[in-house]
Amino acid sequence: MTALHDMTVAALAAELRAKKINATELAQHFLARSQADTSGAFLSFNPEATLAQAKEADAQLAAGTAGPLAGVPMAHKDIFVTTDFPTTAGSKILEGYRSPFDATVVRKLGVQAGGAGMVNVGKLNCDEFAMGSSNENSAYKPVTNPWDTSRVPGGSSGGSSAAVAARLVPAATGTDTGGSIRQPASFCGITGIKPTYGRASRYGMIAYASSLDQAGPMSRTAEDCALMLSAMCGPDLDRDSTSLDVPAENFARDLNAPLDGLRIGIPKEFFGEGLAPGVRTAVDAALKEYEKLGAKLVPISLPRTELSIPVYYIIAPAEASSNLSRFDGVKFGHRTKDYTDLVSMYKRSRAEGFGEEVKRRIMTGAYVLSHGYYDAYYLQAQKIRRMISDDFQQAFKVCDVIAGPVAPTVAWKLGEKTDDPVANYLADIFTLPASLAGLPGMSVPAGFGENGMPVGLQLIGNYFKEAQLLNAAHRLQQATDFHLRQPGGAK
Repeated sequence: MTALHDMTVAALAAELRAKKINATELAQHFLARSQADTSGAFLSFNPEATLAQAKEADAQLAAGTAGPLAGVPMAHKDIFVTTDFPTTAGSKILEGYRSPFDATVVRKLGVQAGGAGMVNVGKLNCDEFAMGSSNENSAYKPVTNPWDTSRVPGGSSGGSSAAVAARLVPAATGTDTGGSIRQPASFCGITGIKPTYGRASRYGMIAYASSLDQAGPMSRTAEDCALMLSAMCGPDLDRDSTSLDVPAENFARDLNAPLDGLRIGIPKEFFGEGLAPGVRTAVDAALKEYEKLGAKLVPISLPRTELSIPVYYIIAPAEASSNLSRFDGVKFGHRTKDYTDLVSMYKRSRAEGFGEEVKRRIMTGAYVLSHGYYDAYYLQAQKIRRMISDDFQQAFKVCDVIAGPVAPTVAWKLGEKTDDPVANYLADIFTLPASLAGLPGMSVPAGFGENGMPVGLQLIGNYFKEAQLLNAAHRLQQATDFHLRQPGGAK
C-alpha cells in the first residue's frame, strides 16, 4: 500500500470520499511529519485548529455536504493572513501578528461553507515580504532544500516548495511576483502554477508589488495543481480591486486532451549564454518528449527578455515602498521600546523590524518615485513593461504555449549569493517577463542537472489559458516520472 504522504491530492480526496481514511487520521499523520521536520519549512503550527478543521471536514464528508478536496491536508505560505495561525510574512515587524480575518484564498480552500474543505497543517516559511529568490531573507530561519540540505530551496515560496518535496504536506499555496512559485518549484522538483494576474484574489495576501503579486498552488502533479487552482480562482470584486470579473473554471477539464498539433514556442533568448549545461540538457529532453506526444516546436523571439530585470527591479520596489509604509509600529506589529517622539518611533520601529533586503527595496522604490527620477526610471520602466507584453502577443500569433527553462541554474549553495544581491536578481531572468505581462506560467519537473539537483521546465500561456498549460504539463507527467521522484530524506 502507498504511504499516506506519498499520495497525491487527487488520490487522498478519492480515498476520503470512499471512506477508506478519515480527515482526522490524515491531519495527525501530516502534523507529526511536519513537526518533526528540521528543514525550516514551517514557521508556525496550531494542532488544535488543524484537528478542529479535520473534524469539520469529517462531519461534512459524513453529511454529504463536503467540498471537492474535503479533508486533504495542505499548508499556506505565511503571506496569507489566517485567523487560526499567526501571520508574519517572514518578517520580525509582524512577529506574533494574528489577523481578524482569513484571506480569500484561505477561505476558498478551507472548510468554511462553500470552501474546498482542505485542512491547514501550518504556515510556511518564506523570504521576508516575499522579497528574495532563496528563502535566506526570512527573518526567522533559512529553509534548506530536501534534495541537498546545503542548498537553497528557491524563493520566495521556499517553505512551500521544500514542504511539498519532502512530503510534509501533499500541497501548499505560494505567491508569485517575479517567479516565486515557479523558481522554488523548479529547485525542489515539484509542480507549481501562477495563474493570469487577477484570477486569484489578493485580498488578505500581504502585498509586496500590487500589480504583480499573484497566488497559486504548489504540489507534486499538474492534476493536483488543477484541482486546487479551480478552488482558488474566481472574482472577488468587493474585496480586491485587481480581481478579474471572470468566473471560476474547472481547470482539470482538459487534462487528458491530446497534444497533436500543439505549437510550442522556443524563445532563443532563453537558451543563450549563462544557461547551465545540465539545465539545458534536461529542458531539451523534455521538449523532445513533447515532440513524441505530437506537439510541434516553433522558434520565437522575446527580444526584451534582458530588460525584464531592470524593469521589474524598478516597478516592484516602487510599489513595495508604498505598500510597506503601513508597517510603522502604530497599530500592529513590532514597536520599538526606545523612542522620544512619533517620528523617532516610526524610524526605529522600521529600522529594527525590517531585514536588509526589504530595506534595500524600500529605499530603491522611494528613490525611483522621487521628484526628478519618476520620469527617468519609473515611467520608462512602465513603457518597457508594455513592450514586453506586446512581445508575448507577437509570439502567440505563431505558437500556443511558450517553453524554456525556469532558471539558468539549479539550486545554489546556502550563502553563495547573499553578499551579491544582483546575482540573486539575475537568477529571475526567465520568470520575470511573464510576471510583468501578467501571463500564466508554471514549472513542471523535467529531470536533473548539475549535482543531481532538480530542473523545472517553464510553460507560459496566453491570458486565461491555464487549462491548456495544465493539460501540456499533465501529458508530460504521464510520459515521464520526474514528478514522482523524491529526495532521499523524504521517506
